Amino acid sequence: METLTVMPRVETILLATDLTGASSAATEHAIDLAVRLDVKLLVVTVLEPAKVASAGRRGDRDPRDVRAREAQAVVNRARAEGADARFLLWEGEPGDGIVAAADAEGADLIVVGTHGRSTVGRFLLGSVSDHVVHRAGCPVLVVRQAEDEVPPSLN
Repeated sequence: METLTVMPRVETILLATDLTGASSAATEHAIDLAVRLDVKLLVVTVLEPAKVASAGRRGDRDPRDVRAREAQAVVNRARAEGADARFLLWEGEPGDGIVAAADAEGADLIVVGTHGRSTVGRFLLGSVSDHVVHRAGCPVLVVRQAEDEVPPSLN
């Protein structure tokens, strides 16, 4: 006799985003899912400590402020579409930060984008989405960017 495993109810979707055009397809899917399922949406963007420190040394604007404004714009758009949304800035390496944020916030599903790079590209550049898929404690939905949205340097 076969045992059925029932997937627990999704209550919180974590959208992992770098807030660039490369994350646009994942953002659309996450907002749509949150609205359709009537669940919370947590927009998470991870800042690498070296980039924060580098901006400080150069006298550039604090990247935390820039990212907070950009993340708030995603939240505002999600709310306008009917989602219960908020954002979280996390510091660390992107893959580890996404997994840690999902664990800390009790996310039931992670939505993350991918550039759709070749196997060689993933090997050379690493892949945040691959990292998240292999280490997350909850299901991960990887949304591939439409081919016409991929910058030529990433194909």
